Amino acid sequence: MKILIADKMSSSAVKALEELGAQVAVNADLKAEDLPAAIGDADILIVRSTKVTTATIDAAQSLSLIIRAGAGVNTIDIDEANRRGIYVANCPGKNTDAIAELAIGLMISADRRLVNATNDLRAGKWRKKEYGKARGLKGRTLGIVGLGSIGKAVAKCAKGLDMEVIAWSRSLTPEKAEALEIGYCESPLDLARLADVVSVHLAAKAETKNLISDEFLGAMKEGSILINTSRGEVVDTGALKKAIEGRNIKVGLDVFENEPAGNDPAFADTHLAALITGTPHIGASTDQASEAIAEEAVRVVRTYCQTGKPVNSVNVRERTSAIINLVIRHFNRVGVLAGVLDELRTEGVNIEEMENTVFEGGAAACCTLKLDQEPSEALVAKLRRDESIIQIMLK
Repeated sequence: MKILIADKMSSSAVKALEELGAQVAVNADLKAEDLPAAIGDADILIVRSTKVTTATIDAAQSLSLIIRAGAGVNTIDIDEANRRGIYVANCPGKNTDAIAELAIGLMISADRRLVNATNDLRAGKWRKKEYGKARGLKGRTLGIVGLGSIGKAVAKCAKGLDMEVIAWSRSLTPEKAEALEIGYCESPLDLARLADVVSVHLAAKAETKNLISDEFLGAMKEGSILINTSRGEVVDTGALKKAIEGRNIKVGLDVFENEPAGNDPAFADTHLAALITGTPHIGASTDQASEAIAEEAVRVVRTYCQTGKPVNSVNVRERTSAIINLVIRHFNRVGVLAGVLDELRTEGVNIEEMENTVFEGGAAACCTLKLDQEPSEALVAKLRRDESIIQIMLK
């Protein structure tokens, strides 16, 4: 098994992968355009920020698993992976604390204007009167948009600052909000109207693109704070600039629309940078988070080697299109299932999913075949005459 790691990863993780018997190549300098030439006969590709394009997947000779060493998989061409039957897995929840910490840090920095104050100090200006003006976060209302693991971690930190917390999420109900001891909002706009600070924690999807829109920003209180540490595509950048300049919205961003990939390229939107407190997509970049993500990536590889299926797969169909189950209890002998599969193929019946369980002692097994159509009575009768088959059931 060959593994290509196209981003930085801890030496302990590389060693753990090698102990699984893998040949591991690490090249942290690879860019998206370099990957097609570098992928070669690698069986597994591990990336963090490097994009995995159609060209890379098409160039791969043996690729069967792509691991995103992080949570979001929007940098991977999942549609092409699906067409090629390649698993895509991620490492969710391992950077939760690091991103929550940065979100809180950006809130404080935006409220206290720490970046501007620092820049003035570095320029030799002691503007104590100017930067002594801040509302503070204690007692203010934090609105969280997207209440996954990171949103919940931010809520916990905010309560430690004596902030009131409200939230909106597609999966949030009034009952769940009550159990979490936070306020429930029926819509993003309701949250925007009530919050003094808004923190965004949404995945990049078609339905979340520019969810923080001109309408949302217009509903926010004048002088309130917006924090985004999720994905840049969630916020309409043009509308955000208008809200900053027209309604005095204070902003802290770790992510941006069309942000550059890799390390040390130029950042084009210096106009936006001059208006905000910003960081270059470093939310998950702490030693603690990096080690946790690396350990999870190793676990994904380990389970894949042991079972043929990786944990945390994001592109396996959740619901089968099969309409009927063919359950076969059979003696555990060579060729029994091969004969069943041949009969189904002859009749044009496709197997959507298959699972075979062997009983203790190894004498017998039970196989469940999920089929796209019901086999004929003649086929079932023929199988029942096979002395290696104990019982056949259609469910």
